[in-house]
Amino acid sequence: MAIDVPVLSRWQQSDLWWSFQQRPSAVFAVVLLAVVILTSILAPWITPQNPYDLAALNLMNSELPPIWLDGGEYPYVLGTDVQGRDLYSAILYGSRTSLFIGALSVLLALSVGLTLGLIAGYYGGWVDNAIMRLGDVLLSMPFILIAILISAVAVQMLPSHLRESLTSLILVVAIAVPSWVQYARTVRASAMVEKGKEYVQAARLIRVKSWRILLHHILPNTLTPIMVAATLNFGLAILSEATLSFLGVGMPSDQPSLGTLIRIGNQYLFSGLWWVVLFPSIQLCLIVLSVNMIGDWLRDALNPKLR
Repeated sequence: MAIDVPVLSRWQQSDLWWSFQQRPSAVFAVVLLAVVILTSILAPWITPQNPYDLAALNLMNSELPPIWLDGGEYPYVLGTDVQGRDLYSAILYGSRTSLFIGALSVLLALSVGLTLGLIAGYYGGWVDNAIMRLGDVLLSMPFILIAILISAVAVQMLPSHLRESLTSLILVVAIAVPSWVQYARTVRASAMVEKGKEYVQAARLIRVKSWRILLHHILPNTLTPIMVAATLNFGLAILSEATLSFLGVGMPSDQPSLGTLIRIGNQYLFSGLWWVVLFPSIQLCLIVLSVNMIGDWLRDALNPKLR
């Protein structure tokens, strides 16, 4: 009689958990990212100010330095910007925006890339050629230029009263469109290998439908490299959002992301307001660093050649 082992117990007995425990950098990265995500989610309850609420801003409190410098005031721990916006509050709210856009763009690109990669690898022929040539066209152009083009065109096509409310979704699409190619190529290569194996041939012989073969047989065997790619691309997506916002085609000033805060702070860097650009930049670096460290650990832990 089989013993039903709880999911948590199976996870604690797995090689992945053992590898995680043996990698202090991965433990540090997970804890750091968890703290960033948790504080971003709890931002409305742990910050002294809502930076999105213009009525809460007071110009009399503008350009205050961090609290440990002369002129700093409580509760503005990290100081304020030229609009009187509390920088600590803005960073947490901005982190939430950046994490949301990064995660959603990765999920969208992953969904499109998985679907097209499975179709291209399984069916081959003109379908494979059409999908891969479309990917080649996207790869032949710089990533940031494609994102800027999509963002600019989408903003101009939308009515003026919808532009600000849909800015985050526009950024998600702009980042996801040039990103799906990597997933599609990875899944296509795995699908081409898997479709020639005996278990897939046996499924075809008993007339299992193609979509069932793709979802239940081929897809599970392509997820390992995709997990690593998605984790690493999460950090790249956050950097891409920050770059677009820094260039002025991302989030508006009244809905700041980390990139928007860095762009605003950069304008006043040489006037002595160094904290307005420094602390958002540190937060962005910590997020991307933790994500990349987790991705490096996953790549090593899931690679059987390195065991």
